[in-house]
Amino acid sequence: MLRKTTAALAVLVGLALAPAATASTNAAGTGAAAAATAAGCAVDWGSQDKQSADTSPGLLVDLRAGQQECFDRLVFDVPGGGAGEGHLVGYRDVIHADGSGEVIPLRGGAKLLVVAHSPAYDDNGNPTYTFADRSELVDVSGYRTFRQVAWGNSFEGFSTVGLGVRARLPFRVFTLPGRLVVDVAHSW
Repeated sequence: MLRKTTAALAVLVGLALAPAATASTNAAGTGAAAAATAAGCAVDWGSQDKQSADTSPGLLVDLRAGQQECFDRLVFDVPGGGAGEGHLVGYRDVIHADGSGEVIPLRGGAKLLVVAHSPAYDDNGNPTYTFADRSELVDVSGYRTFRQVAWGNSFEGFSTVGLGVRARLPFRVFTLPGRLVVDVAHSW
């Protein structure tokens, strides 16, 4: 029984890790490939707020984005931060900049507020994260889910980012040493 269970689990893991079908897949194989990819991309993350009150001694130094088979990813680099970095991530009708209260315009069908409990400045007020354009922090052109990443300020120890996404889709938030990670699924 244990061998059968282990073998079945190995097959499921293999399917989940299999690469996506390429664009050159013929018409007959497209449906099967899409079904396999959809099954491998099933998520149970939900779209409700996710938060942690933990605080981190780390300072925000960079934002990065990447595309995965089933989701788009936004990473806050916070060297020196612990694995329990505080955050609040959730969908909002309008995203406001911290301090000023100005509305942050975002492209996309939904707006995701991302607040990291890590400032983007040191103890002397010097910036630790700088950018060329506050409305385009990361180039996400061509992404399946992300539409825009915009700066919402770093105020009183919190750094706020507005993330424009294609639609209100499931997302997850987790931390790694020195990183806060936000994944937004490509579909339900």
